Amino acid sequence: MTDDDSDDRSGGTWYGRLRRVLKGEAATRDDLLDWLRQSHAQTVLDADELAMLEGVLAVSETQVRDVMVPRSQMAVLERDAPRDELLKAIVESGHSRFPVIGEDREEVVGILLAKDVLRHFVNTPGEDFAISRYIRPATFIPESKRLNALLKEFRGSRNHIAIVVDEYGGITGLLTIEDVLEEIVGEIDDEHDAAEIAPIQEQGPGHYHVHALARIEEFNEYFDAKLDDEHYDTVGGLVMHELGHLPRKGEVLHLGEFRFQVLQADRRRVHSIEVTRGSSLPADGDVAVA
Repeated sequence: MTDDDSDDRSGGTWYGRLRRVLKGEAATRDDLLDWLRQSHAQTVLDADELAMLEGVLAVSETQVRDVMVPRSQMAVLERDAPRDELLKAIVESGHSRFPVIGEDREEVVGILLAKDVLRHFVNTPGEDFAISRYIRPATFIPESKRLNALLKEFRGSRNHIAIVVDEYGGITGLLTIEDVLEEIVGEIDDEHDAAEIAPIQEQGPGHYHVHALARIEEFNEYFDAKLDDEHYDTVGGLVMHELGHLPRKGEVLHLGEFRFQVLQADRRRVHSIEVTRGSSLPADGDVAVA
């Protein structure tokens, strides 16, 4: 019996596909994924190894728009903000790189590295801090760019952050090298990442603490509600739209049987909301400012 005869008889089996892969014969991506998963089933690969290999294959098919940080969630610095406000934003966010905006979030004028700010105050403590001296050029990439191509660019340029734009040139988000690597190795937590907590937490009878990024469908499932989940992705997005502006801390929205009060917000986005549910709330659509 020849090797070809053996391959014909075992071609549809895991062993046959393994022989083809090892012999370097043409195989589809699905064949390779199937082989990897069966290797896991045969305990050749453990779960973490399988997940990482699947991630490596996935980055060549995944586009930037699928994993980017959306514009509404970008931690940005305002070019004309006072020095103390800039320093507070840098310290509180824990990020190492920041898009710097001009008149609005559509105007990204460059990137500021936290290490450049630190170096300024260490080397020239007596000099005024001028952000314009430290702004580096920003890299702009299309939403359709593949992650494997972006990772290659990151490695070649030693630039670790890119601003994502749509087909009209509008800012839609950002992506860092860490975001790309997390698609391969999984979530990379550091000391600045918030502890994993439930997005909706009951504080008392009828009172709840809700993270602004909680998904609308998750909110509806938790409360057996019917808030619009076709036009909004998050509870924070719904509150912003209904109020018609970026809310301030303390602002209140009454919507149906729910009262939403903004607990934490800054000049860029809403962070957390207190939700009260009860029959004594004001009429639908009533909007008030506390």
